[in-house]
Amino acid sequence: MSLHDDFLKAIHEKKFVLITADTNEKGIIHRICVPFDYGPGSLPRDGLDRYHFWDLNSPDGPHNLSILPSQLLDLKIQNETFDPQDYVHWTTNWHVPRDWGIHS
Repeated sequence: MSLHDDFLKAIHEKKFVLITADTNEKGIIHRICVPFDYGPGSLPRDGLDRYHFWDLNSPDGPHNLSILPSQLLDLKIQNETFDPQDYVHWTTNWHVPRDWGIHS
């Protein structure tokens, strides 16, 4: 399976992921995240597809993390599941279809 396939699987199974990413700001990072979506984001407005996560264990506190496919070095699906209602607090417009109940 590819990293992208694993990302999609984690969304559908509502599983946390452990990612390794090469970021411009902090270099290589390892984070436990909620996988949110794949597609263009609102920031930056360059139209490029990105992986969108909720970074749970950043030293700066939980926050959105959007990274380009070339920056995603590794992704491991964790055994623990999450409840979308704990993390999704806006009207969604996902690029990746999913069955997350009212948060789909």
